[in-house]
Amino acid sequence: MNTALTPSPVPLPPASGAWREGDPPGRRRWYEREKPLALEAGGELPAVRLAYETWGRLAPDRSNAVLVLHALTGDSHVAGPAQPGHPTPGWWDGLVGPGRALDTDRFFVVAPNVLGGCQGSTGPASPDPSGRPWGGAFPFLTQRDQVAAEAGLADALGVDRWALVVGGSMGGMRALEWAVSFPERLDALLLLATAAAASAEQIAWSSLQVQAIRSDPNWRGGHYHATGEGPHDGLGLARAIAHVTYRSEPELQLRFGRSPQGAEDPFGGGRYQVESYLGHHAAKLVRRFDAASYVVLSEAMNSHDVGRGRGGVRAALSRVTARTLVAGVDSDRLYPPPQQAELAAGIRTADGLRVIASAHGHDGFLIEAGQVAALVRELLPSP
Repeated sequence: MNTALTPSPVPLPPASGAWREGDPPGRRRWYEREKPLALEAGGELPAVRLAYETWGRLAPDRSNAVLVLHALTGDSHVAGPAQPGHPTPGWWDGLVGPGRALDTDRFFVVAPNVLGGCQGSTGPASPDPSGRPWGGAFPFLTQRDQVAAEAGLADALGVDRWALVVGGSMGGMRALEWAVSFPERLDALLLLATAAAASAEQIAWSSLQVQAIRSDPNWRGGHYHATGEGPHDGLGLARAIAHVTYRSEPELQLRFGRSPQGAEDPFGGGRYQVESYLGHHAAKLVRRFDAASYVVLSEAMNSHDVGRGRGGVRAALSRVTARTLVAGVDSDRLYPPPQQAELAAGIRTADGLRVIASAHGHDGFLIEAGQVAALVRELLPSP
């Protein structure tokens, strides 16, 4: 088997927002692929490393493994507090742990950081074959490439078949690719706020964010990692654009309306509350994420089409054999429920479309942990 697991990090060059040499590893471990990864768009990635975290223990018969796949700016830290090596708390903390829907007394939960990311996995901040950061020369990735790398991790962990694969948004794209590429390796599948293929509007929003980053003078064609500077303004603007699409218009109106920020006067150059809110989320992301990874992952999302090379979406969905639940968020304007309805209708093993009720828009799949937990328990019933 051309795989290796390492308990300690492989050094990375410094990069804004990315994991770097000397950072505490936290709960992370590392999988290293021992052969190049052939890429769907052509060429290969000569070295692949995935950071990942696990909770619970793999059963002797290897039947209790669950794969959790994160969205665009997520990482492997699904559960647990902020700690050295993990600047933010677990992004689905309410789902993973003893007695929770993903009960770590029963299940072996695995969460990798996506290929192309910046929290320990190979990405633009990683060294290329010459030892310099890949930067803007990092190869184009698709969701299928990322799933191929994750399949190698599964092999290295001794997981032949997942009891459940679950993901939302970009994580849902990869979960779907798992089910279509490796139907024999999934017992159950949970798709949340995702689509069979990126729509024109989703590509449009994502492309504006990529353009914001590339327009920053500090982008330098993506080759900024060794300069001590980075396209922070561009990344912040990209996050602000994205965050508007992640929430719902009624929520923003109810929370902020036209109120100014504190004593600031918008007529005199001051901000509205909603502007301050977007600036806050922009600054948070800039502190923990790498702009070049944002570009690579955004372009991978734009390329998403489960039917590409498979005779179209309907033919691809017919390959899914896992017991499936598909859920959308009723207020999601970025990945609206009709996209999930297409998945539910096309997957023969799906049990109709489920709807998560939330005022929070696309982010509802992260916020409404109780409703997501109920779906998980349908697919992983108590013994």
